[in-house]
Amino acid sequence: MTSLSVEILAADAAEPITSAGNAQLGIAVLAGIAVIVLLITKFKLHAFLALTIGSLALGAFAGAPLGDAIKSFTAGLGSTVAGVGVLIALGAILGKLLADSGGADQIVDTILARASGRVMPWAMVLIASVIGLPLFFEVGIVLLIPVVLLVAKRGNYSLMRIGIPALAGLSVMHGLIPPHPGPLVAIDAVGANLGITLALGLVVAIPTVIIAGPLFARWAARWVDIPAPDNMIPARPSEDLQKRPGFGATVATVLLPVVLMLVKALVDIVVDDPSNGVQKVTDVIGSPLIALLAAVLVGLFTLGRAAGFTKERLSSTVEKSLAPIAGVLMIVGAGGGFKQTLIDIGVGQMILDFSKNWSIPALLLAWLIAVAIRLATGSATVATISAAGLVAPLAEGMSTGEVSLLVLAIGAGSLFFSHVNDAGFWLVKEYFGMDVGQTIKTWSVMETIISVVGIVFVLLLSLVI
Repeated sequence: MTSLSVEILAADAAEPITSAGNAQLGIAVLAGIAVIVLLITKFKLHAFLALTIGSLALGAFAGAPLGDAIKSFTAGLGSTVAGVGVLIALGAILGKLLADSGGADQIVDTILARASGRVMPWAMVLIASVIGLPLFFEVGIVLLIPVVLLVAKRGNYSLMRIGIPALAGLSVMHGLIPPHPGPLVAIDAVGANLGITLALGLVVAIPTVIIAGPLFARWAARWVDIPAPDNMIPARPSEDLQKRPGFGATVATVLLPVVLMLVKALVDIVVDDPSNGVQKVTDVIGSPLIALLAAVLVGLFTLGRAAGFTKERLSSTVEKSLAPIAGVLMIVGAGGGFKQTLIDIGVGQMILDFSKNWSIPALLLAWLIAVAIRLATGSATVATISAAGLVAPLAEGMSTGEVSLLVLAIGAGSLFFSHVNDAGFWLVKEYFGMDVGQTIKTWSVMETIISVVGIVFVLLLSLVI
């Protein structure tokens, strides 16, 4: 949790807002989550409203005064938005610059020009992973679908052989690697070090995306052998541009915040002296806010100006990037409010009391909780936020590396078996021209592989960290 949220909640967090017993708290949690699931799945209510109502219901079921429940929810919402809201906004700006300037198309075209035959699935997973770093999953899908369909059609490849690696690259980045909203909120909730989480996330992500992408694509292509649908090949964003940014400058801009955060994490480990001048500098430039802000400022020139954008066009691009994320910010904020309500009614202590008598590892417990919420709500972000709030007390006493692995375990669980209650399921189904059964055999199985392989590698890392 951020220092800001600690200050805001100092008076309230010391004592639970209700003295309910563990049995009542357990029922309250199940009921609160059930309200959220029912509102999202049955009544199709927006996740922000569902989380808000579910948080208040949680407090009521636990026997907390309504005023205290409202206070916990609003404090959690405010601290979460304060902690990750600006980062989400900066990531959206960078992603919009990458898309509108043709930088994403430049990365795609350059890599595909050097790839063919058996190398093509590996090229697709590389493209998706690089582009997926600053982009939300849905935006990455829209950017990559034209490429996937064109490559499959012109190269006479199986659509699944090309599409699954691209989807795997985007999904792994979305679930495991900050600055995506889910990992950022989990990092904030459990007090993890962002740089170390990023470094360990890359260690987990690389083998996971290989297994769930190019390797699984061979089986998926046998199970579902369909051609690329002609009517789903849309125009590419940069077709009307007279020039595009260079490949090297584009990749450098995308990777800049990642490099800065990794440098900070490395210096923190090697130097480990807060008074050291080098560490002071890297602590500043490697902080998420400064790293992403630097990438956006650099991107205005290396992406926007390189594409011939005027000052007015750049300003318009930035403005248009912020409107679509309003819903994401509110969902993330409401999730933070739900998380804080869970903490303040004493659920964290309840889980600690129960887990003392369980032989199940904390990392596996976090994964299972995230899996359950993901299956119920269909939202990876809601699953991450809710699970992080439930297991946050388990982070107490853990080492820095273990806390980062806790975040990755939650992220892996949040990707488990996407099915009909997930918007991403229908997005993939429609773009690829599949029926429900074919989408389950390919997309849903791929998501499950990512989740299971991810937690396996997290548990393996826990043996040495």
